[in-house]
Amino acid sequence: MLGAGRYSVFMKTALVLILAASPVLADAPVVENVVFDDGRFDVTLSHPDTGWDDYADWWRVELADGTVLGTRVLAHPHVTEQPFTRSQSGFDISADAVEVFIRTSCIIDGWAVDAVAFTIP
Repeated sequence: MLGAGRYSVFMKTALVLILAASPVLADAPVVENVVFDDGRFDVTLSHPDTGWDDYADWWRVELADGTVLGTRVLAHPHVTEQPFTRSQSGFDISADAVEVFIRTSCIIDGWAVDAVAFTIP
């Protein structure tokens, strides 16, 4: 049995080891603005890009059921350009579509769990 002092040291050491083994999660890219016109999405993102090891690397447009309508690759970090806007054309949005979702990705965490709703004008 551990004494009170040794127990405290043991617990602190265990906590440090547990935290060190936990994955480090970066901030997901934030959708700041979305514009849609004639099959083209202009998406403005912000993300604390630090360089090639941590940057926003994709955004995509989805339907509510998760169907991916299209994606935009972000080919490099935007360390000094925040927020930044990138566009993608060629989206065929059906006339009855009222809402789509913009989902972002960063090179560390992959696709964000949450997507941002956007009402089709």
